[in-house]
Amino acid sequence: MTLDPGHFHAALVQKLMYPQVGPSVHVYAPAGEDLTSHLGRIKDFNQRSDNPTHWEEIVYSQPDFLKRMLKDKAGNVVVISGKNTRKTEYIEQSIKAGFNVLADKPMAITPQGFKLLRKAFAEVEKNKVLLYDIMTERYEITTILQRELTRSPEVFGSLQRGSNKEPGVEMESVHYFFKDVAGKPLIRPAWFFDVRQEGEAIQDVGTHLIDLVQWECFPEQKLDWRKDIKVASARRWATKLTSAEFKRATGLDEFPDYLKKDVGSDGNLNVFANGEVIYTVRGVHAKVTARWEFEAAPGAKDSHYSVLRGGRANLIIKQGPEQQYLATLYVENKQDEQATFEKALREAIKRISTKYPGIDLKKSDGLWEVTIPEKFKVGHEAHFAQVTESFLRYLEQGTLPDWETPNMIAKYYTTTEAYRLSRATSDETLRR
Repeated sequence: MTLDPGHFHAALVQKLMYPQVGPSVHVYAPAGEDLTSHLGRIKDFNQRSDNPTHWEEIVYSQPDFLKRMLKDKAGNVVVISGKNTRKTEYIEQSIKAGFNVLADKPMAITPQGFKLLRKAFAEVEKNKVLLYDIMTERYEITTILQRELTRSPEVFGSLQRGSNKEPGVEMESVHYFFKDVAGKPLIRPAWFFDVRQEGEAIQDVGTHLIDLVQWECFPEQKLDWRKDIKVASARRWATKLTSAEFKRATGLDEFPDYLKKDVGSDGNLNVFANGEVIYTVRGVHAKVTARWEFEAAPGAKDSHYSVLRGGRANLIIKQGPEQQYLATLYVENKQDEQATFEKALREAIKRISTKYPGIDLKKSDGLWEVTIPEKFKVGHEAHFAQVTESFLRYLEQGTLPDWETPNMIAKYYTTTEAYRLSRATSDETLRR
């Protein structure tokens, strides 16, 4: 089942077929452009010449769509990806009704939503179902290899605790409002630019980065949100969109009424889609920044920057013009004699290459670059199928790994506490 699919991620879950899933998908959603766009994407997947899908969408589009889905029980899994104002409610109601839930991030965007999400997780235990969020960035190969190298103490040393000024972990992502998806310009719904409906930067795409901090630095370890996470500070600022840019992104000639409160005296729309949070996980200082611009430079894409600071080496991912906007992993030797370090690094890469054949090393401006075969660079859209395959495997097993649920709760505590703190400060500087 698919519930109120307002975001294109709902369709990307269906870009491929799965042997465990029948072709009939029951869609429950209000009538409107969100539903029309979703069905159009599924139709495109069904009609493509290369490996077409054969989904059969069975649609219920009356105003009581949620009540009807809960009553019909037309499947045992519901995919939820759309407006974030009601997403936590949808999750809690679905779990309460006995459905397994595969939810797009974020599962909560406010402290009130976090309370409801914790209630949903309690109901997961009671009803013996699964609740899992779509963390695609865990399947990006440079991130995977960065995580693998943290497990090589002879290369990385131990993760440094750092400070608020120089954290042990830093991550930053840059996304763009206007871009191509599945080979076509993405037309976004107008509500996407209303942070009260979509969520702000840290609570939305920042969820991925906070997940990676936990997943890379504390692998398979259960985190306690009450004891292990301390949020020090958070701030937010706006990206300004002209009316012409808004039209390119949405197809609309003017800002809808609910966005007019965000239009400044210059006539531009202020979207608070940028944020930063500084916090600690078990004493390790982390800084996460999420930014949105309107459109990327020619050849550029959504980008990711990450540095994990170890006692012996730093592990750095860059994705700028010097890397032709392709995510690239570097290893920076901090203190060992070069020949000794090179030997240890080569041995670590050789060991990791048994899982990822073909990876290698080359010198690059005083750093070691990890070279990666193209077969592992499958792209962001393919990661949705990979997440779904993992979820279906957990569904067959009847359980998630024991660390997943506490770490999801820790993650959403971090994002929603950042939301609260960002409003306790006066820093709302407008920024392009």
